Amino acid sequence: MARALLGSCALPCCGTRRERVVGTKTGMKEGQVGMAAEMALSHRAPREVLSEAELEEVAQRKPPAKPSVRLRKIRCTGSAAKSLLFRFLPFLYWLPRYPVKDWLLGDITSGFSVGIMHLPQGLAYALLAGLPPVTGLYSSFYPVFLYFFFGTSRHNSVGPFAVISVMIGSLTESLLPSENFLESVNGSNATVNEALRDAARVELVATVTVLTGIFQVALGLLQFGFVVTYLSDPLVRGYTTAASVHVLVSQLKNVFGVSVGEYSGPLSLFETVIEICKKLPQTNVGTLVTAIIAMVAIFIVKELNHKFAAKLPMPIPIELITIIISTGISYGVNLNDKFGISVVGTIPSGLKPPVVPNFSYFGQVAGNAFAIAVVGYAICISLGKIFALKHGYKVDSNQELIALGLCNFLGGFFQCFAISCSMSRSLVQETTGGNSQVAGVLSSLVILVTILKIGELFYDLPKAILAAIIIINLKGMFKQFSDLSMLWKSNRVDLMVWIVTFVATLLLNLDIGLAASVAFGLLTVIFRTQLPHYSVLGRISNTDVYRDVAEYEMAQEVPGVKIFRSSCTLYFANVELYADALKKKSGINVDRLIQKKKKALKKLKKQQKKAEKEKAKRKKNTEDGPGVAVIELSAGESSAPSEPTLRSLGLPQPSFHAVILDFSSVSFVDTVSIKILKNIFRDFRDIEVDVFIASCPGEGDLQSHEPLMGMATPPAHSCWPGGPSMVFQCPGFPQGMGAAGCPMDPI
Repeated sequence: MARALLGSCALPCCGTRRERVVGTKTGMKEGQVGMAAEMALSHRAPREVLSEAELEEVAQRKPPAKPSVRLRKIRCTGSAAKSLLFRFLPFLYWLPRYPVKDWLLGDITSGFSVGIMHLPQGLAYALLAGLPPVTGLYSSFYPVFLYFFFGTSRHNSVGPFAVISVMIGSLTESLLPSENFLESVNGSNATVNEALRDAARVELVATVTVLTGIFQVALGLLQFGFVVTYLSDPLVRGYTTAASVHVLVSQLKNVFGVSVGEYSGPLSLFETVIEICKKLPQTNVGTLVTAIIAMVAIFIVKELNHKFAAKLPMPIPIELITIIISTGISYGVNLNDKFGISVVGTIPSGLKPPVVPNFSYFGQVAGNAFAIAVVGYAICISLGKIFALKHGYKVDSNQELIALGLCNFLGGFFQCFAISCSMSRSLVQETTGGNSQVAGVLSSLVILVTILKIGELFYDLPKAILAAIIIINLKGMFKQFSDLSMLWKSNRVDLMVWIVTFVATLLLNLDIGLAASVAFGLLTVIFRTQLPHYSVLGRISNTDVYRDVAEYEMAQEVPGVKIFRSSCTLYFANVELYADALKKKSGINVDRLIQKKKKALKKLKKQQKKAEKEKAKRKKNTEDGPGVAVIELSAGESSAPSEPTLRSLGLPQPSFHAVILDFSSVSFVDTVSIKILKNIFRDFRDIEVDVFIASCPGEGDLQSHEPLMGMATPPAHSCWPGGPSMVFQCPGFPQGMGAAGCPMDPI
């Protein structure tokens, strides 16, 4: 039988596949031809099957590199400095190569379109965050302008985002509720001092934004961009869907024109809904009608934009049109005085000097800032990778984290609130011809003009219009409810993650809900490793492929051999379940058979002792008597007693003589796993069954734990680098039970 030394990747051998040497090129040197022929013959030559221990001797593993305590010398060369500069300031690399003729016109159109969207969304999302509207304009200018210098995504439109805004709004309402700013007027009714409240909230939010930026920059510099991998796609989508419900509920007061208290903490969402329902009789009809008309108009035009996107040069800016028309009507009819419709109020013009944040808030808002940092980055990098894949460029995840952090950090000094990336604006930026970050700069200039000259004209803008804009823009997030049917068909565990995240975020609020969702998501990974799929493998007829005998009709167990496989790696949390499943799948009660054997051996030992006592007694009697001593020697007394077997003890024998543990899915093992494997070897040896390990990990995990195994036969001699077919060919395997052929690992 031809034998081959195979690693984890099996090579063709012993006639299962024909090998041929490709014809050499004309003019190849004779030495090269001879070398090729020698290699071809060496591949065809029979080879000895080696165990893992023998493989270690033949392959000669390199010694592990010793960690050096010396600091690596860093040479400051021109090329290294240039590379570092291009990494942290990507615009220095792509801007000199900017194709003006091909991209500029598209970027101008896209920048103007996105800037028009920034204006109403900035005002609306500031309202959502519980801040003065002008802070939304600042957040649509400074971070967007800064992203041009540090960002690597050509299509992401950074700026205010609904989910981040509602997270900030939840924080401001919990730490600085309006009740803290009540002032009595003429010693009677108490009213809220909105100017004092807004100033305090702006200071708080600026501090949160700066701290959010610090977290993001630190994570980016430490190459911790992978932190968002713990936020799976079902978790993010379930979280943003629940956040959209929070956004919707927070805007109902502006739709119905009622004043409600500010609630925070768990179940605050339901407390707000209950109070709104109680105050429905106090609804301001003018406010409700204004909101409904605006929502209907915006919804219809957005649907038309989507339907005729290919024919329209740019989407109809219905949000801006609605703001302009409603502001004009409100100013002309005086809606605030006649119908009591709440308006935005004063929007100061001009830019403000930077202000140092209040560092005393850091301890109170650190957890919220970290949650905002992670969620904002997760949304931003997800959209960035989608556009990068579509248009064939690369997004640096760590640089994106640094870019977003610098936008937040520097923006916090200019009274901005934390930003992320908006899907609706990013899609508009892409579909209207945006090709680079130049579109973002142009959109920020549109906002700059608004801040300097136009902002004060929106004094009479009804807040109901901003609420309508916010609610209609939630349509995309509410569409994520369709994930439920898709996940039900594809993956029930991901469906559970989505539902638990959604419910936890609704019940526990945005900050605690996110922490609970991440914890649950990690627990599902642990549960999956604790409940893997265990299978007994059989060989497909006329092949060397092994499959689960319970799933494949043509998979037949090799006579006298049990091949056992787990779908995941072994570690302390699941190795005992692995041992129990192995004994269960073997078809016999191993523990009970061992107990019976121990009882039989104990009984046999008693019989032997009794026989020895009788023998000694007879011997003594014959020595004391007058007659001649007769000594009888049996053939068995002259030799060592044989080891009792199950057959000799009258116990049932297993229907198999060998167990092969397929470790093709095992990536690592720990000390607890080694101890349980030791017990598996011992228990099956007690019932006269040999245990072999196929597809041993190449990292030497099992060999490094040989002292823990403490067995007469070292585990390395029971471990084989190839699949079950290779074990059948090993010298120590009981012959007559294996299957000949070319080794192939099971999949």
